[in-house]
Amino acid sequence: MDLTLNNQYQHLLEQLSHTYVQGQQRAMQAVNTQLVETYWQIGQHIVEFEQHGQQRAVYGKALLEALARDLSLRHGKGFSRSNLNRFRQFYMVYPICAKPSHKLSWSHYVELLKVSNDLERGFYEKQAIHERWSVPELKRQKASSLFLRLAASKDKEGILQLAQQGQIVTQPSDLLREPYIFEFLKIPEAHQVSETQLETLLCDHLQPFLLELGKGFTFVGRQYRITLNNTHYKVDLVFYHRILRCFVLIDLKLGDVQHYDIGQMNMYLGYFANEENVEGDNPPIGIILSRDKDELLVEYATYNMDSQLFVQKYQLYLPDRESLQRELELTLREAELNGELKMESGE
Repeated sequence: MDLTLNNQYQHLLEQLSHTYVQGQQRAMQAVNTQLVETYWQIGQHIVEFEQHGQQRAVYGKALLEALARDLSLRHGKGFSRSNLNRFRQFYMVYPICAKPSHKLSWSHYVELLKVSNDLERGFYEKQAIHERWSVPELKRQKASSLFLRLAASKDKEGILQLAQQGQIVTQPSDLLREPYIFEFLKIPEAHQVSETQLETLLCDHLQPFLLELGKGFTFVGRQYRITLNNTHYKVDLVFYHRILRCFVLIDLKLGDVQHYDIGQMNMYLGYFANEENVEGDNPPIGIILSRDKDELLVEYATYNMDSQLFVQKYQLYLPDRESLQRELELTLREAELNGELKMESGE
C-alpha cells in the first residue's frame, strides 16, 4: 500500500469511526428520550388512577406494592416499589404543562427529584442542560450547594431568575461565586498547605476546578510571567473566558487580602489590557481568592477603580447548607414583607 493510498485509507477509517460514534450517540440519545418519556407516562397513569376517585386515593402504599409485584412478574427488574414511587413523583413534579427535557437522562432526573425545593431543582435542571453536566458533575454541584451560594448575593428577582433560567453569563460579576468550594482537593482539615501547594493541587485537579469556576473557562497557564522594567512578576493562574471574550487572572491567598495584593492585581490587569489583549478581546477580569477578607479594606482599596477586580472567598470543605438555606429564606421573606409594606402604603 503506497503512501497516497495509505493516507486515503486513514481518512476513510476516520470517517467510518466518526460516523459510528455519532450513530451510537444518537441511538443512546433516542433510547434515553424514550426512557424518560416512558417513566413519565407510567407516573401519569398511577397519579390519574389515584385521583380518579376518593377510594383509590387511599390505596397509597398498597397500590405501589401490588403494582411492583405484578409488573416485576411480567417484565422483570426495574419495577420496585421505590422506582414506581419515583415515576409517580416524576409526573407530579413535571406535569403536562412542564414536561421534562429530553436533553437530560433519567439518571439526571433521579438526582433532581431528590431536591425538594422547587426553585433549587429548577436551577440545577437548567444549569445541567446549559453546561451539559454529567450525573457525577450534577451530584457534585448539588453537594456544594451551588444554587444557594449564587442566590446568597441576589435579591428575590435574581433568585427567581436563577431558578427559571440557570446562571446566564453576560457580565463579569456573573462569574463570581461566594464562596468558591475546593472540597475536591480532599485536603485534611488539620493539614496546612502553602499557596504554591494549593495552586499545584488546583492544577492537578483541573477538571473539577473548571467545573467549580463555571462554563466558558479555558486554562491558559500558571505562574504566568510578565515583565515590567526588567522586573518579573507572576500571575498565579490565567484563564480565558470564551463567552465574555477576555482573560481572567486569579491570584490565591492563604490569609486575608491586603491592600497591596489588590494593587498588584490591578497592575496585572493593566498589563494584560495593553500587552496581551488582541483585537476582539474585552478588558481582563481579576479575581483574588482568599480564605477570608476584610470587606471595608476591600471597599477602600478598590475605591474609584474602573478595572474589573473582585475579591472572593474560598473554602476547602463543603459549605454549611443549613445556614445558606436560612439566608435564602430570609431574602425571600424580606422581599415579600417589603412588597406587602409597599402595597399597604399605596406605592
